[in-house]
Amino acid sequence: MEQNEKWLQWAVELQSLAQAGLYYGKDPFDRERYERIREISAEMVSCKSGLSMEKVEDLFCGESGYQTPKLDTRAAIFRDGEILLVQENNGTWSLPGGWVDVDLSAAESAVKEVREEAGLEVTADLVIAVQDREKHNRPVYACKVCKIFVLCSVVGGQFAPNSETVASGYFPLDRLPPLAEEKNTAEQVRMCFDAHRAEHWTTLFD
Repeated sequence: MEQNEKWLQWAVELQSLAQAGLYYGKDPFDRERYERIREISAEMVSCKSGLSMEKVEDLFCGESGYQTPKLDTRAAIFRDGEILLVQENNGTWSLPGGWVDVDLSAAESAVKEVREEAGLEVTADLVIAVQDREKHNRPVYACKVCKIFVLCSVVGGQFAPNSETVASGYFPLDRLPPLAEEKNTAEQVRMCFDAHRAEHWTTLFD
């Protein structure tokens, strides 16, 4: 983590400690202190990021229990040696994917996200990598995220514009469009190509 992002690391640690204290703590006075620590951590993020306190509290303070990373899936789908990307409303492109829903497995979530964002029915065949997001993507998020890249195969369907994506297309590695780098970088897309081309792929993990 870069030096100018240390404040975020401190805020995340404070939030994590406060959340654990609220979950395990029994003394009402201690719980008041943990609530205030959590509030301070949210104020730090709001002040430095420019996000409203309401938005920060929704993203950063909405969970209970021992704090663990969020899961994000990204599906790698190939046709004729090219990879499928979907275009988001802001014009950038990404591998189909999103947060893993609480009632779905990582594989089921990858299949669901492809259906919603690319209109395709796929099978989830292989885990390419499990990555610590802040080691690979910018900006760093206030919450810890593990990204799961999944090699998928198409079994049907076709693209239709939706609330999240406006287009889809297959691209060669040397002609990638502008990427949504907070979600997937050129390096991560290259990793997916390597997995697709490999005779035997060993899952990568941080």
